[in-house]
Amino acid sequence: MPAQIRTRVALLLAGTLLAMPLASHAQDAAATAHPAAWPIAHSPAAITDPATEKAIDRLMARMTLEQKVGQVIQGDISAMTPADLARYPLGSILAGGNSGPYGNERADAATWAKLVGEYRAASRKAGAGVPILFGVDAVHGHSNLPGATIFPHNIGLGAAHDVDLVQRIGAATAAEIAGSGIEWTFAPTLAVPQDLRWGRSYEGYAADPALVAAYGRAMVDGLQGKLVPGKPLGPLNVAATAKHFLADGGTHDGKDQGDAQIPEAELVRTHAQGYPAAIDAGALTVMASFSSWNGAKNHGNRSLLTDVLKGRMGFRGLVVGDWNGHGQVPGCSPTDCAASINAGLDLFMAPDSWKGLFDSTLREARDGTIPMARLDDAVRRVLRVKFKLGLMGPTLVSRGDPAQVGADAHLAIAREAVAKSLVLLKNENGVLPIRAGAKVLVTGPGADNMAMQAGGWTITWQGTDTTAADFPKGRTIGRGIVDAVRAAGGEGTIAPALGADTPRPDVAVFVFGEQPYAEFQGDAAHVAFVPREGELDQLRALKARGVPVVAVFLSGRPLFVGAEMNLADAFVAAWLPGSQGEGVADVLVAGRGGKAVRDFTGRLPFAWPQDARSPVVAPLFPAGHGLSYAAPARVGPVNEDPRMDLGAAVSDNVFIRSGKVLDPWRLGLDNAVTMRSVDIAAQEDGRQFRWSGAGDFAINGPAVSMHRQLDESFALRLDLRVDAPAKAPVTVAFAGKRLDVTPLLVALPVGKEGTVQIPLRCFVTQGASVEAVGEPLRVGAQSGFAVSLRNARIEGVGVTLPCPAPAR
Repeated sequence: MPAQIRTRVALLLAGTLLAMPLASHAQDAAATAHPAAWPIAHSPAAITDPATEKAIDRLMARMTLEQKVGQVIQGDISAMTPADLARYPLGSILAGGNSGPYGNERADAATWAKLVGEYRAASRKAGAGVPILFGVDAVHGHSNLPGATIFPHNIGLGAAHDVDLVQRIGAATAAEIAGSGIEWTFAPTLAVPQDLRWGRSYEGYAADPALVAAYGRAMVDGLQGKLVPGKPLGPLNVAATAKHFLADGGTHDGKDQGDAQIPEAELVRTHAQGYPAAIDAGALTVMASFSSWNGAKNHGNRSLLTDVLKGRMGFRGLVVGDWNGHGQVPGCSPTDCAASINAGLDLFMAPDSWKGLFDSTLREARDGTIPMARLDDAVRRVLRVKFKLGLMGPTLVSRGDPAQVGADAHLAIAREAVAKSLVLLKNENGVLPIRAGAKVLVTGPGADNMAMQAGGWTITWQGTDTTAADFPKGRTIGRGIVDAVRAAGGEGTIAPALGADTPRPDVAVFVFGEQPYAEFQGDAAHVAFVPREGELDQLRALKARGVPVVAVFLSGRPLFVGAEMNLADAFVAAWLPGSQGEGVADVLVAGRGGKAVRDFTGRLPFAWPQDARSPVVAPLFPAGHGLSYAAPARVGPVNEDPRMDLGAAVSDNVFIRSGKVLDPWRLGLDNAVTMRSVDIAAQEDGRQFRWSGAGDFAINGPAVSMHRQLDESFALRLDLRVDAPAKAPVTVAFAGKRLDVTPLLVALPVGKEGTVQIPLRCFVTQGASVEAVGEPLRVGAQSGFAVSLRNARIEGVGVTLPCPAPAR
């Protein structure tokens, strides 16, 4: 930005001078906050103290510009090593959802602590001796870690309506995080979801801002403990992160990273209420949201990050970005974004872009694009958090007691939370609780499925490959019910279905629901549950045999389930309960004395839809609804009409699923390529392409923007089977730019399904534009090559993958 048009604005905030240039892009008045309209808050005085601030003064006085710039950048373990800190003295390291120590997603607590220690030791040798700050997404327990206690996702805790429980969960989670040598979690989420099509709805506690605020305070208190002046957090406490600032749950049509097109009054009334509570409780960090407010990206909105958050709300901790979120600010890229730090961001989350971002930020600090006062303030805030965590200062805090991970006391809290989260929506003819001595069949896709009950953000980002073996002290829902039934003198079995010759059980528990997902992948076009093939037939078969059915529904949001609810005698919303499935049995199964361990106490945190349309206007059940044994009620038949065309759903990021090309995409073939349906994992779930000469096949459709997929380390994924090896190079193109994938295909065994992943950045490096992609896939080969393709999609990988060579 030319110096003559750069205007510096200075303000005095909590004794710290912040100076920054006005944005070079004019911001619409509709996206400019007016601080006087916002609630007042204050970081407690105990967040720092005069001695700490003087120590920070002395340290900053001897830091070089390179060392200061390093403090405001965070890299991911998948894209760097401790040795990199000697040249690039970064201030923080994270482990993203798919990142594990030394490439092992299932590493134990001691291995995590070893890795953190290596980064810590390397950082103390560089960067003026300032240790790194290490953060993870521990969003429902220490969820990256096998053997940890996995609590219900936030939507389930919202159903519990229990503030004390949330604080205890926070304390248990902190102890387990600290047990692996880590001191910072990116939680709690304070979103207030307004449209349940949003794929992160389960990360929100409730639609009630007041409950979100109460939970935000409780979770911060639990994670950090009460702040004490002049003393660091304890060895079993970690820094909390209030996120995502702001209105991530209020975007238009529920689009992840979308635009909250709402007036300021609604922004304040609905979406801001959790932050004053968290700040007053002493939250050490706040994370900026990927999303926009009235067209302005939050990562670049100075009126929100500085004027409101640091000014009106008196926040004195650090503001961290989300995964390359700064790269979405107009005029920015993942490797260059002065606008974000000038707007008030203190720590860039630059998982795979940290090296380029370091160089550009250093250059812009030198030429004045980033004023020194703004850089110094950001560095001070980062150092302030490090002192409070006991990473620096006169009293150093040691973390790393693996015995805290999966401790019995924590598992007991999780089991309690599961029971309290359950919401009873229907209970006809007293089928619940299941009487003592009953013969019980537990069936359905979720009966013995740890991935379904744990959901996303469990071991891996999307949580799709989680197994019961990951949590030896955990229990699937089905096994928990069978244990309880047998303890009460009954017979319990888990089976895929009720066999034709199997004696009729007294009751069947049918566990079903959504498959695991996390952000972006979970966005939906409607709020109807779409059962997998055969699920409704299973329910009908049970009813035809006269078996009473208890439906246990696993989901990250309320969904339209009219047919399923009418086929069930009892219907329980179980959300995503986590690792301790016994908590479900505690409520559903009566003991020998005739009563269950607990009654239903959960109430809906969001309204339950009566059809597939969203936002929900006329719900089947309102927020706050929930039956119990003590307060039963008859429900009767409910609507089964979705009242919209479910087939109209289209996908921007999935092109081929189980061999079928999805709308709005179309398949085109050259004359040299033939195609036929084949079996890969199921009947006709793939398409085989065979080349008789040089040619291509391609997926085409309307141009869509994939800019956000680029910023978040997404890749083009192909699930395929090589049927006849290539005798010449095979290329894959995205947005018109080809790469040579021959080595990737050669590495796959012929005749067996494998997966190829190509980061989108690899195509962009070759000149592909992600702003308007109309051809997301083109495969080229020559005579003799044959490949069967089952799935083709864009997916988040969360790790740094190498790029294939450009096609010649």
